[in-house]
Amino acid sequence: MAVTGVGLMTPAGVGTEETWQRICSGRPVAADDPELAAAPVTLSCRVTGFDPRTHLDGPRPWRHDRFTQFALAAAGEAVRDAALDPHGWDGARVAVVLGSAAGGVGSYEEQHHKLSTVGQGAVSPLTLPAFLPNMAAGQLAIDLGIHGPVLHTATACASGATALATAAMLLDSDACDIAVAGGSDAMVTPLCATAFARAGALARRGDDPAGASRPFDTDRDGFVLGEGAGVLVLERAADATARRAPVRALLAGHGSTTDAHHAVAPRPDGRWLRDAVEQALARAGAARGDVDHVNAHGTGTPLNDRTEAAVLRELFGSNGPAVTSAKGVIGHTMGAAGAVEAALTVLTVQRQTVPPTANFHTPDAGTSDIDVVCGAARPCSVELAVSNSCGFGGHNVVLAFAPAATARGG
Repeated sequence: MAVTGVGLMTPAGVGTEETWQRICSGRPVAADDPELAAAPVTLSCRVTGFDPRTHLDGPRPWRHDRFTQFALAAAGEAVRDAALDPHGWDGARVAVVLGSAAGGVGSYEEQHHKLSTVGQGAVSPLTLPAFLPNMAAGQLAIDLGIHGPVLHTATACASGATALATAAMLLDSDACDIAVAGGSDAMVTPLCATAFARAGALARRGDDPAGASRPFDTDRDGFVLGEGAGVLVLERAADATARRAPVRALLAGHGSTTDAHHAVAPRPDGRWLRDAVEQALARAGAARGDVDHVNAHGTGTPLNDRTEAAVLRELFGSNGPAVTSAKGVIGHTMGAAGAVEAALTVLTVQRQTVPPTANFHTPDAGTSDIDVVCGAARPCSVELAVSNSCGFGGHNVVLAFAPAATARGG
């Protein structure tokens, strides 16, 4: 499938180019968050500089939860980037697939607080359209006049990647000609921060926010909670060529598996993550040795990084592809992560540059045999790249991307 448009709304920047430049700089955005003052961990990676009144078209954007606002802004950029005009397309042949781990959890928390402290009369009549997880996809369809399949995917932190794989399957099955797909989440809330902290998942370097998120480093102790959205426009390669669309890269393959092991911990031997990688490569018509780059899930938690590194070592050997994790810069954007990182992988393939992994200094015994890019962005020939995503519940989703000039992909 051809990737003809990219849209990003992340803690690294408002828009694709600003995000890419900050990711390539390797400068973390994590900071102490006053809105989390009552939570056990007060660090977050928030999207700053975003004003829905100026970054969104249409009336009354305040009606939407923040996760929907992010999705609409990222999708708008992606559609413009693809040189598509929603006023001129056949909406019945356009699909939307958006993933989210939690939907409008911020709106839910706010309205529940009003119910508990003030009473029924204080609860907004817009509560349900704000927090229901499908509403980002539904609102995007309303705004752009889309009448094809409109779906929400929920595979925790793999949700955005699942959305992209689902969109590719819709295109393969001729259910649509254009798919606007990705993920969005805004889980930087007191309840979510407290829950993740209680589960032992969050980094706790309160005295060093910028150094808190440390993917693959020996001193890693968890992730930093983030937010944002990533959206791609996908089309069949032949259709993109026929309309002379700008093609950034090809989604050449995808794979999805489930550990069926534990609610929140990865299966230690990484068996099913490995199988997801192999599925993606098989669909791309590629071999292990063809992979030049891995955009890792790389959360900075002890278990995830150890397991993922072992899988990469098993698949590619000790002299394997260049590996990076964007979470060192932008934290963990939850259900948006798979789509945000897919977009960054597209840019890596297009620009032949692998961004660095922020805060990676010293590997441990479990992460020492993979080539983690650090310090500075690395110019590199990337003919095939994979982006890994994993989620609570044991979900594993892998996307494979190739340059637009290659024959791989559909």
